[in-house]
Amino acid sequence: MHFPAPTQLLSLTDGHGAPLAEYFYYPENELLYVRWHGQLTGAELIRGVQQGAQWRDQLRYSLILNDKSDTGGDWSDALPWLLYEWLPQALSAGVRAMAYLFSPDRENQFASHEFIAALKPHLAIEQFDDLETAMTWLVEQRAGQLTRPD
Repeated sequence: MHFPAPTQLLSLTDGHGAPLAEYFYYPENELLYVRWHGQLTGAELIRGVQQGAQWRDQLRYSLILNDKSDTGGDWSDALPWLLYEWLPQALSAGVRAMAYLFSPDRENQFASHEFIAALKPHLAIEQFDDLETAMTWLVEQRAGQLTRPD
């Protein structure tokens, strides 16, 4: 499947000036793509998610591609915040599906598995090994939302 070039919204750096996250938007698919970098901590992840939330009121997106394939580190201390602060806001803003690209780092994978399990009752979420498959799945989720009767 061919995807047009996205609009780059923001590049964040961590406290040491290294890349932390990049935000891209695919308006035709209402998709926000977040590509994370480096050794993630709970505090850096929360800061990155809060920065990304600034578009919630400006852009319409129901799909998120959460790409942690270039990360390591243990960010599990951010899980309560993600579940009790971020998730209700994301759902009320219309987020309906998330594709998740895993990190090769085992510590990072543990938190990712917990996060995915916690989100499954609330939105469509699946893990993927490659970007193309994840994007295709997300677009299919959106197509299903558009054809579903209310």
